[in-house]
Amino acid sequence: MEKLIPNQSYHIYNHANGFENVFNERENYRYFLEKYKEYIDPIAETYSYCLMPNHFHLVLRMRKREVIEEIIYRKRSFSKVSFNFGKADISDEEIDKYLSKQFSNLFSSYTQSYNKFLKRMGSLFVKNFKREPLLDKGHFITEIMYTHRNPIHHGFRTDFDKWEFSSYYDITSGNNELVEVDKLLKMFGGKEQFINMHSEYLRDWKSKYI
Repeated sequence: MEKLIPNQSYHIYNHANGFENVFNERENYRYFLEKYKEYIDPIAETYSYCLMPNHFHLVLRMRKREVIEEIIYRKRSFSKVSFNFGKADISDEEIDKYLSKQFSNLFSSYTQSYNKFLKRMGSLFVKNFKREPLLDKGHFITEIMYTHRNPIHHGFRTDFDKWEFSSYYDITSGNNELVEVDKLLKMFGGKEQFINMHSEYLRDWKSKYI
């Protein structure tokens, strides 16, 4: 499994453990994003997301090493265990473990609430979430559009802005607090180009597969 590395971009996705949904109503989506902001926003910049009934997709960039080291160092400082070393002693393995743990905490926190709400038991998400490194700008932009296209691909909607639980909807409606909108639109060359590139991407996909 790919390690999570500071300042590296990833396409991250996960789905239900079995044939259940992980989101059944609006409150589920809202609560997941609330927990996401709590656990993931401190360690990563989010560039796109899409939540669907039985799975989700994210495109994000891990924050710089010094930011993550500072979080780990402060966590040590509040620990009951005494450490005799500083930030320079934080290894790549410790960073990867901490970043992965934040995602595990997100899934666990959401699952506990979901189980309580539906009076169910057991795991909800597949244990090992998928992570794909995005190594260049072209790949990064393509994965953002792919993420936004998922509700169309799975037949939930016919256009990007018709699915409420995605960053495309947030960005085009001007109602967003999670995604790095300014940085994202700069990559695309502005909001108009962002919309045009998505439209072209969708037309190309439909011409090949529909």
